[in-house]
Amino acid sequence: MSSHGQTYSIAFLTILRKEIRRFARIWIQTVFPPVITTALYFLIFGKMIGSQLAPIDGYAYIDYIVPGLIMMGVLTNSYGNVVSSFYGAKFGHYVEEMMIAPIPHSLILLGYVAGGVARGLVVGIIVTVVAAFFTDIHLHNLWVALSVMILTAIMFSLGGFINAVYANSFDDISIIPTFVLTPLTYLGGVFYSIQLLPGIWQDISMFNPILYIVNAFRYGLLGVSDIDLSIAYSIIILFIAVLYGFSLYLLKKGIGIRT
Repeated sequence: MSSHGQTYSIAFLTILRKEIRRFARIWIQTVFPPVITTALYFLIFGKMIGSQLAPIDGYAYIDYIVPGLIMMGVLTNSYGNVVSSFYGAKFGHYVEEMMIAPIPHSLILLGYVAGGVARGLVVGIIVTVVAAFFTDIHLHNLWVALSVMILTAIMFSLGGFINAVYANSFDDISIIPTFVLTPLTYLGGVFYSIQLLPGIWQDISMFNPILYIVNAFRYGLLGVSDIDLSIAYSIIILFIAVLYGFSLYLLKKGIGIRT
């Protein structure tokens, strides 16, 4: 490995380790709450309400909502990890040290994204374990399920980075999750099939990127989906490409960082 390659590898791993240690150190705030929330979803929607509902696509209601609840944990935690961590770096004024270090801006971005992916996957795995206490976990296609989970974590880590760049206070980092992510998640097919909606609402739902994520992951676990798998992958990858390009542009220009 060249000297530059070794330097870049050390820099990337340093950022990644810092991110992992950060959310692991405060696990009771970062990892534990999604577990409690998911358990309540399964108890209320799965057991109490779900037992009164008809099966969807041949699966009991509690089985049908498992993929959506897992992805909800993945996307919210990957997003939350990067937005809080990078804004903390801005607030503490140590992000400038990384900006002037002899490493590519893309490596800084990838380090933070990898940290968000790590937290998203950890929460996703834990939520899956919790789900196993309430129902049997199905696995139709491991590679589809795993790839969608990773791509989703990457996508929302990039979204969290952009939010952090534009945030001017700690209050700003909660605006997007509260007023954008939460509505999109609940309207993204987590708790229902869009085939149950009237035609106009099905068309409107197609503009929700989370719909494609949830359905692609649902295919990986259950083998059923309201969306063609190739279209779902195309939408997810397109969002990743756009968000990555925009994030790198913001970082190179120092927008929201340099004053």
